Amino acid sequence: MTGTSPTPLRVGYSTATAESVGDFLATRYALPSPLQCSLLRRGFNDSFEVLDANGQRYVLRLSCRRTRGEADVASETEVLTYLDSVGVPVAAPVPAQDGALFTCGLLPEGRRPVVLFRHIGGRSPKPGASTDARAQGVTLARIHAAAENYAGGKVAHYRLDLDHLLHRQLAAVMGIKALAAKTREYLSELASRLAASVAAAGNLSWTLCHGDCHGGNARIAEDGPRAGQAILFDFDDGGPGYLAYDLAVYLWANAFLQRERVAMWHAFIDGYRSIRSITATDFDALHLFVPIRHIWLMGEYAGRIAEWGSEAVPVEWLAKQVDLLQAWEDEKLSPGLL
Repeated sequence: MTGTSPTPLRVGYSTATAESVGDFLATRYALPSPLQCSLLRRGFNDSFEVLDANGQRYVLRLSCRRTRGEADVASETEVLTYLDSVGVPVAAPVPAQDGALFTCGLLPEGRRPVVLFRHIGGRSPKPGASTDARAQGVTLARIHAAAENYAGGKVAHYRLDLDHLLHRQLAAVMGIKALAAKTREYLSELASRLAASVAAAGNLSWTLCHGDCHGGNARIAEDGPRAGQAILFDFDDGGPGYLAYDLAVYLWANAFLQRERVAMWHAFIDGYRSIRSITATDFDALHLFVPIRHIWLMGEYAGRIAEWGSEAVPVEWLAKQVDLLQAWEDEKLSPGLL
């Protein structure tokens, strides 16, 4: 209505402009100016490419809301700094002018953590390339091996236990009002069966998990002393958790989602075992953590409906996921898959 003041609306998720991100960096980091900044992608986090006056490249991550927020980013960046210091190929954070491994930006919805990473270079892993899969298995094993001597670790970091991976995510999915009763019933019963099976599995190993090693969060170094090695990034879903889960994420991506890539899984696990052994108990539990991983992903999408909209998680898609989970459960893994 003409002459009426507009009613202010609250903001749940906003996107910073690349120009403002560049200005923010110039005040917090000792980078040669002028800086060039451009938005790479937005989603679970917002990522920006940064180029300083000397041509050095970086990637800035503006984190979206997380369960334990800034405390988890503090733990993640501490872990990455340690792994980098002992020679494990990971994307390490760049300290700010005050030495902090991360800082925060103020957006309309509130504070959001900001981490600046060195650009790791290299190429994306090639689909079907067993050598690339093997290299990722090697690097994940090196992370787990290095964790045995890690003396740090802030207690606020995610714990990749069943409460975090399964029960909390299931609750997010169950919160979708349009979810069919049949889908609701199956997911609830499946979660109960999975939790009971994990408990019955016995003494499963815990380690420092990457949490999202599905094959895409890596670059393969093409030159220099790390040529051929897989450099891992995107650790913001990591933390102390089940070793079987950290391995099962790759199995999920290359056998549950894409059965034609089972050979990639074999190469990955061979690479891992070239560095570090896996107990029979942990290996036998892998098939349990594949559906747990998928329920985790469903919960991640369901938990962002307020930001992304209900059409981002259609009930038809959820019903299809139930079909996939049911097929996996019925198979209990095809002969020779593991």
